[in-house]
Amino acid sequence: MIDSQSLVHPTAIIDPNSTVHRGVEIGPYSVIGPGVSIGEETILGPHVVVVKDTTLGKHCNVSAGAVLGGDPQDLKYDGEKSHLYIGSGTTIREYATLSRGTAASGETRVGDNCLIMAYAHIAHDCFVGDGVVISNAVNMGGHVDVKEGAIIGGLTAIHQFVRIGSYSFCGGGSRVTQDIPPFVKVAGNPIKLYGLNSVGLTRRKVPDSVVANLRKAYQDLFQSKMNLGQALDNIELNDHLSPEVQELVGFIRSTERGVVT
Repeated sequence: MIDSQSLVHPTAIIDPNSTVHRGVEIGPYSVIGPGVSIGEETILGPHVVVVKDTTLGKHCNVSAGAVLGGDPQDLKYDGEKSHLYIGSGTTIREYATLSRGTAASGETRVGDNCLIMAYAHIAHDCFVGDGVVISNAVNMGGHVDVKEGAIIGGLTAIHQFVRIGSYSFCGGGSRVTQDIPPFVKVAGNPIKLYGLNSVGLTRRKVPDSVVANLRKAYQDLFQSKMNLGQALDNIELNDHLSPEVQELVGFIRSTERGVVT
């Protein structure tokens, strides 16, 4: 179904089992496969391919050559039903590729107001939170979990099952094989910590008192003579931890791959 108020170029091909909502624009030679839903006022440029079983939210902008909802690049994938969900207000630039999920979770999901830059790849079963920036040519393995507000620099390779904490910053060209804690800066190959992401937190208008609490927790965790377990125990002795410090501690406690230090 194509809403009458949408603008579809005559060379575009739209599967009859897909839905194009009000105010959508679809550019020349784009192809929309079955089971696709395109939200209101979303814009698809020329030569965009939405393979199948993909939902785009409202006010998204997808640039030329992007491929959304392709089959998972996973040898275990056996044609099972799966989906790709993209939130509202998200921008996907040229030639980015976003795969559907596998039987492991049934979906790949990208949040609202994200920026996915050119040639980035978001693999099967990845979960990307709201407000995330994924720079040019970032490549994710499957099952990567990127929390809200994280920024990942260009040409970064992310190992499967890695978690990237909220409001963290990963410098370009990094090789990420372990979890990145929330609110920190990392970079390099091998990857290393480079302090609290103070600039990012300030831009997000996080109160100075919260930044100070996070800085103290960071110093205890990564700059003291205590090992990580001792530092976590020491921090948790405080009965009045801020939610942000609780998030940092909980993230490290729950790691399965270890965290960048």
